[in-house]
Amino acid sequence: MKTSFTNIFGVEKPVLGMVHLGPLPGSPLYDGNIDEVLEAAIRDAKSLERGGASSVMVENFNDYPFYPETEEPETVAAMTLIAHEIRREVKLPMGINILRNSWKSALAVAGTVGADFIRLNVLTDAYVTDQGLINGTAHLVARYRKFLGLEKKVKIFADIQTKHAAPLAARPIDVLARDTAYRGMADAIILAGEESAQPPSVENLEAVRRAVPDVPIIIGSGMKVETASLLKYADGAVFGYGAKIDDIMTNPVDEEKTRRFCEGVNKERNHQLV
Repeated sequence: MKTSFTNIFGVEKPVLGMVHLGPLPGSPLYDGNIDEVLEAAIRDAKSLERGGASSVMVENFNDYPFYPETEEPETVAAMTLIAHEIRREVKLPMGINILRNSWKSALAVAGTVGADFIRLNVLTDAYVTDQGLINGTAHLVARYRKFLGLEKKVKIFADIQTKHAAPLAARPIDVLARDTAYRGMADAIILAGEESAQPPSVENLEAVRRAVPDVPIIIGSGMKVETASLLKYADGAVFGYGAKIDDIMTNPVDEEKTRRFCEGVNKERNHQLV
């Protein structure tokens, strides 16, 4: 059965606004001030909410170089603290992404704070990344989600052809989509470009739509005011660098840019209803 984004986000074609956290405890760039990281995260989340985003996704964006997977207690503790405080301040659905592919930690944090979904960069297949080889763990993800009693509470949004990576063995994108959705049990497919500022091609979006017509497709990168029209080919979008002041990922969220992007998305929603 197709995942209903209306049930989760209250709208079709939701905008998943990114809250890129500052460096967290244990990461090389952490400066020892967790309160400052928390305050900046809450400001960004509020700017996204006021700008019209449908959701916030909390991510340890500045913890590079990333672990391929992490269960480091300091990372999990910081993510839980910050996500919990954002939930108190912002009344939007929430997602969790712990880079690079920390499925177990992400599920644990999501379950603890009452988040609605997690993003996984590698659910199926194997990818050569800047963290080395990362193997899909769909078999473990599905079982751990069930173990925590979250199978009806926390959705799995999974990338295919994940950015900053290359597949260990090339396979057609339609096969990747079907395997990730139907064998890997992803609730939605995320399709990104090769890097964070690049959107996926229309050709790839259409190919995935044909392959999994009953599974939501989320554009995972490259979204900004000028590319909002790509939502005609997808069911939702991650909104990250395009929301930032001067399109710089480490800058704060620009509320006005968020508002203009969400207005463009609204046009695509209205076209869908015509």
